[in-house]
Amino acid sequence: MDINSDINVIGSILDFSLIDVFLKETPINRNELQQTYTSIKTIKSFKRFESAIKNTLIKFRNKNIEILVLKVIENEGLSFDSLLLLFWNASVNNELLDYLNQKVYFPALYSGRAAIKKDEVEACLKDLKQTEASMPKWSDSTIETTASKYLTFLKKFNLMEGGLNKTISHRYISDKLLILFVYWLLAIENKPNILKSRWLQYCFSERETFIQRIMQKNFIKYINLNYSGDKLKIETIISYEEIYNELK
Repeated sequence: MDINSDINVIGSILDFSLIDVFLKETPINRNELQQTYTSIKTIKSFKRFESAIKNTLIKFRNKNIEILVLKVIENEGLSFDSLLLLFWNASVNNELLDYLNQKVYFPALYSGRAAIKKDEVEACLKDLKQTEASMPKWSDSTIETTASKYLTFLKKFNLMEGGLNKTISHRYISDKLLILFVYWLLAIENKPNILKSRWLQYCFSERETFIQRIMQKNFIKYINLNYSGDKLKIETIISYEEIYNELK
C-alpha cells in the first residue's frame, strides 16, 4: 500500500478555494499566493498543500474521470455534488483514504450508526501498522493525528458533521448525482458485473436500493443496463463531455 500524509494535509485546509488555484493551468507564484492565503505560514507548508491537492484530489486516473469532475466544478464551483465527486476521486488516488473508508466509514454508515469515534480510526491504523511495511515508523501521536484528521476530512466533504463529537451525515444523493456516480464507476471499474465492484458502496446506498433506483425508466436515456438477479451490466449512452449538460 502506498501510504502518505495527504489525509492530514487536506484535513487541515481552511480554504478549499486553493483547489481552484491548482486546477488552473496558469503559472503559480507561490509567494503571492502565500500572502493571499495567510493561514499558510511558510512556503514549505504551501508546497505540502499543493502536493496533497494535486496528488489526491485532482489527479485523474483517465480522461473520462477528469472530464466528469472538471465539468461539474466548472459549472457549480465547489458545490455539494462537486465535493462528493472529489471525494470519490481522492479515494481512488489515496490508498489509505480508501482503506479507512472501507474499514471504518462504510461499515458504520451501512450499519445505521450515528457516529464514528476517533478511537475506532486509531485502532484501525494500529492494526494496519502491524502488516504494512511502510508504517512501522508511525508513532502513536502520528496515528492519533491521522485519525482525527480523517474524521475532519470526511466533514469537509459533507460526510460527517459536528465539532468534537462528529456524527455521520446520512445523505440521499439526487438522481443527477446518481447518474454521475454511475459514469464515474464505469470509468474506473474493469469488472463487467457492477455488483461485484468494490467501489459500489461509494454510492451511499444499499445494493438493493441502488438497483431499484438505477432501473427507473427516466434513466434509460443515459444508460443501457442488463440485470439478471446477481449480475448487472451498465453501459453509458451519453459521452462524458455531454453527460453533465444532459443532466441539468
